[in-house]
Parts: sequence; structure tokens; C-alpha cells
Amino acid sequence: MDTSKENRYPDYPLFRGLQRPLEFMGLQGRYIYWAAGAAGGAILGFIIAYCIAGFVAGLVVLVASISVGSALILFKQRKGLHTKKEDKGVYIYAYSRRL
Repeated sequence: MDTSKENRYPDYPLFRGLQRPLEFMGLQGRYIYWAAGAAGGAILGFIIAYCIAGFVAGLVVLVASISVGSALILFKQRKGLHTKKEDKGVYIYAYSRRL
């Protein structure tokens, strides 16, 4: 074998998504996981309510949890992916450090 030759691996183009957040059916980023959790919680709530109180109570729990979950997701997503606490008011700093 000729050890003087350098091994060259093939190059492949890599698509990185152009710095855009993950999106699925209008939901972006972390809200995809929130929607999956809301749907799973709604199904679990339906099963528990159906076993305890019956079909109608299960449907009520299912509809209530889906609507509360989707309203929360849409409200939070409208504020943006990086929601932070918004301080309201006027703040006066006398000094930032002692001299």
C-alpha cells in the first residue's frame, strides 16, 4: 500500500434550516411540545373521567382541556418564542457601583 496518499472523504452539502425555528402546522419551537402535552393530557383526562363518571363527563373534560391548552398555546405563541417578563414602570438607578 502506498501510505503517502492522503485519504479524502466525500463532501456532502448540509442544509441547516437557515436559522429558522422548527415549525409544525403553525406551531413553532417549544409550543409543539406544549401541544403534544396538552393532547396527551386531554386523552388521559378523558380516560380517567370516563372510568369514574361516564362518557359525558369524559367528553366535558376532553373538550375543556383541549380548549384551555390551545388557548394557552396561542396566547403564548402570539407573544413570541422568547417571551420574557415585562417590567412596567419607571426605574431610577442612583448608581450602579460604588467608587
